[in-house]
Amino acid sequence: MSIITLTSDIGMQDYLVGAIKGQLWHYCPECHVTDITHHISPFNLPQATYICKSAFAYFPLGTFHFVLINLFDRKPEHVLVAEHNGQYIGCADNGLLTMIAGGMPEKVVKISLPKDAPKNTFTMIQLLAGAARELSRGKALGEIAPLTQQIHVKNNLQPLVGDDFIEGQIIHIDSFENVVVNITREQFNAQCKNRRFQIFFRRNEVISQISETYADVPEGQKLALFNAAGYLEIAINKGNAAGLFGLQGFRRDQLTQPTGYQQLSYYQTVRIIFQ
Repeated sequence: MSIITLTSDIGMQDYLVGAIKGQLWHYCPECHVTDITHHISPFNLPQATYICKSAFAYFPLGTFHFVLINLFDRKPEHVLVAEHNGQYIGCADNGLLTMIAGGMPEKVVKISLPKDAPKNTFTMIQLLAGAARELSRGKALGEIAPLTQQIHVKNNLQPLVGDDFIEGQIIHIDSFENVVVNITREQFNAQCKNRRFQIFFRRNEVISQISETYADVPEGQKLALFNAAGYLEIAINKGNAAGLFGLQGFRRDQLTQPTGYQQLSYYQTVRIIFQ
């Protein structure tokens, strides 16, 4: 039985997620459909990348991941289906694929929308479901459509690195209001080199050690740790770090406000100084 995961920015307020699942079972009646999340912030590709990369790694080979995010960034003429790390990713041609894969995926094809078909979510799902059905029956990706490298490319948000510092950005705030920063354990260790350090965020807030669990500090105290996905997390033991410290993730409207860039830097930046 094929596994299909769904990740989207659609939310759960209306019929759309249920209708998508119904359409998938119509075209792939033997598949098992599971949700990753439908609460990606609108236009937030760094958050989508973090969620997808962290979740996809735990699925078995041959899983199909449908990433329905920012589908109409441009008028859709095709959808992308890629083979990467033994799994398949289907999404719009909006740059997110190369962010999730960390570069060009191993194989990718464009599947064109029929000229007379409505250019909407359901048409795109129909094409992705058809591709999943053919691949699950043993076809190679290149038999579905010609392989290509002519796709829209975007680079993942990377921390800024210097000899004595590393500076990251907030990419996700979870339901406990823990704050996830785009600094991995590997990146931190490569810069730290067993030196002392201080983590600066929100004006004068400082943390000078990495905890293993939330319980390493007293209730109500701030801490930093590397979460299960391997990313730096700012948290409060049994508290809400984002709300208390006024931290927030990326919102596209920040870039349209008169002081958008200042706000973006002020709220998002987490800086680690090594001594």
